[in-house]
Amino acid sequence: MVARDKGEPGEDTAGDPYVPSHGNGGYQVDSYELDLDYRVNSNRLSGKATITAVATQALSRVSLDLVGLRVAKVLVNGRRAGRYAHRNGKLHIWPAQAISDGAEFVVDVQYSGNPAPMDSPWGELGWEELTEGVIVASQPSGAATWYPCNDHPSDKAHYRITITTDSPYHVVANGRLVSRRTKASRTSWVFDQAAPMATYLATVQIGRYDVLELATSPVTTRAVLPASQMRDFREDFGRQQDMMRLFIKLFGPYPFGGYTVVVTDDALEIPLEAQGISVFGSNHVDGKRGSERLVAHELAHQWFGNSLTPSRWQDIWLNEGFACYAEWLWSEESGGLTASQHVSKAHTRLRGLDQDLLLSDPGPELMFDDRLYKRGAITLHVLRLQLGDESFFELLRTWTRSHRHGSVTTEDFIELAVQFTPDADAVRALFAVWLDSVDLPALPRRRR
Repeated sequence: MVARDKGEPGEDTAGDPYVPSHGNGGYQVDSYELDLDYRVNSNRLSGKATITAVATQALSRVSLDLVGLRVAKVLVNGRRAGRYAHRNGKLHIWPAQAISDGAEFVVDVQYSGNPAPMDSPWGELGWEELTEGVIVASQPSGAATWYPCNDHPSDKAHYRITITTDSPYHVVANGRLVSRRTKASRTSWVFDQAAPMATYLATVQIGRYDVLELATSPVTTRAVLPASQMRDFREDFGRQQDMMRLFIKLFGPYPFGGYTVVVTDDALEIPLEAQGISVFGSNHVDGKRGSERLVAHELAHQWFGNSLTPSRWQDIWLNEGFACYAEWLWSEESGGLTASQHVSKAHTRLRGLDQDLLLSDPGPELMFDDRLYKRGAITLHVLRLQLGDESFFELLRTWTRSHRHGSVTTEDFIELAVQFTPDADAVRALFAVWLDSVDLPALPRRRR
């Protein structure tokens, strides 16, 4: 975890430098059990969160992130907390008895309110009403709009999510659907996500959706979407299984139990990835494959971002650069521009833009800048040229296998990459100029 700030004994605040108001030190979460009741018409959420964690230091206080909702009751290890305070997006809890270093503890929080997205430098994040239902998009700091959590990308945990809502609506959340029970006009959906998951990748999607079963092999794949989108969807996502097979070949086994694509009845500015799920807007379905590169991009995030999650936001290129390069690999495979042609095109464009982006540490203002996506992808292509195809793709498969469901840094990737070449100094120099300098290097003369 990030080093904690100084303060009272057991002080536990420790946010990521890019999102300093979110994230808490002093413990690691093992599991979240969320029991949610949601009324669509009134946008009313009532919830109970049971958080099981292990202390990494002696704690006289435990803090959680929770924004915009009202806390009614807090228990620690089954006993009422000595006291708690909820202010400025932080739920501070003083247990009746201090928690020892290394001890497992359980926090129960009952809460309710009208969830809403939170303002951030990257737009509105978190729980948001649609015309008919809900979308949750939390990257990087919106998770706290719907459940109390340790909102830090490095703290990955198991999830069990129960959502009870009005029966006409279909619910999607992360993991395997364990059960669905209807009583009167309400239906309870229970999902279990066994693979460790970062807070920002947890999601709930609610809408008047139909289910389209797409494949059982090599990965169980389904779509959840309005009936009116079915025909165009089949065209726009018709090659998704070919993408899946290509990415499994290049990146290694798909890391989760299944893959679900949600298409909302509302337009979305950009698609969204969650663990095992991608969410597209009605505007991404046009019957002309107009958003096919985004279909590839969001699928690739299941390996890069969701299974392998950056330990800190400054390494966001490990998500977006890799997913962007996957777009180019799919383009080449499917008869479009080759990866080399995409690199040349992107490099030419980047030369005409401001040279103020440091890929290894872009800062919060530029962490989702399109230049980061493109320069990250170009960096991977230059590395591919340096290593050769056989070593490069074996590197990617080793990367996804050795860090499966874990947290990673740029340094981790570099240290692995140098093991795939007899010229480690050349590879380190390559990363230095592409990652650690704002100046855009020239492309190597040798083209692929």
